[in-house]
Amino acid sequence: MSSNENRIEVVRYNVALEEQWNKFVAESRNGTFLFMRGYMEYHCDRFIDYSLLFYNDGEIVALLPAHISDDTVCSHKGLTYGGLILSNKATTSTVLKIFEVLFKYLANDSITKLIYRPTPHIYHRIPCEEDLYTLFLHSATLTERKISSVVHQREPLPFHGRRKLTTACKNRMHIVEDDNFVAFWDVLNRRLKERYDTQPIHTLEEIELLHSRFPENIKLIRVTDNDGATLAGVVMYLTERVAHAQYTATSDEGRRIGALDYLYEYLLRTRFSNIEYFDFGTSVENGGYTLNHGLIGQKEGFGGRAVVYDTYTVEVKAIEYD
Repeated sequence: MSSNENRIEVVRYNVALEEQWNKFVAESRNGTFLFMRGYMEYHCDRFIDYSLLFYNDGEIVALLPAHISDDTVCSHKGLTYGGLILSNKATTSTVLKIFEVLFKYLANDSITKLIYRPTPHIYHRIPCEEDLYTLFLHSATLTERKISSVVHQREPLPFHGRRKLTTACKNRMHIVEDDNFVAFWDVLNRRLKERYDTQPIHTLEEIELLHSRFPENIKLIRVTDNDGATLAGVVMYLTERVAHAQYTATSDEGRRIGALDYLYEYLLRTRFSNIEYFDFGTSVENGGYTLNHGLIGQKEGFGGRAVVYDTYTVEVKAIEYD
């Protein structure tokens, strides 16, 4: 299915478009490796893909990574963020037209609701918030807001509230960057189960698969003791401007001797000091209404300050068309 409006055409993604899709993501203003088809499709068994490509006079100007559930299109609950991925040529007028065509396309496909998750500004290579303005014009409702703690590495704040690590503790800890996800996943699974009665979004097999596909973007960094046991670790998602801590966990012994403080100091001051932003991740539950004060306080102790990850809902049936 496709539709045309003032040279804007929308086409639903199919595998024949994979090369075009990936090339556009790589050259876009706000695309990251999460939107590459090799990443998006690792969980294709959980979501029915509804990704869209927008052409202007035959040239791609935008993508919408998305999936469909009943009469709702989401952009994209299997990803940390999403929204329109835009080319340098997509102006405000272009984005206004894209949304007009999008809503008509959705209505014609009996879609009644769009759940939209824009990409936070820290990931933008070039300013890219035309979609937020357009959502405002269409009376979109802010339905979820997650607060993440981010360090601007060009203007870092001093650390505070951290324990002073003893020489004896430091001598027991070693930084290792490897692909031993098995060792880390054991610590991560136990910590999430004990503290939150939950489990990682990715299975061990999934994170190993994604690491094999994107070895330069997905890194595992661990703190081990003298015997090689994992005391703490973090899975980092690396994009052009952001080093994002996707998963972090410590063992009981690691917590006792401050292994996570040791690890974060290394990540911030050494390993990722040349990347513009370090994102510790969110510290909320219940769509943002419940703040974990202890968790966010720890991140703010390393200089993290707030960037929000938002979700908007638009009732497609409420859009008036000319």
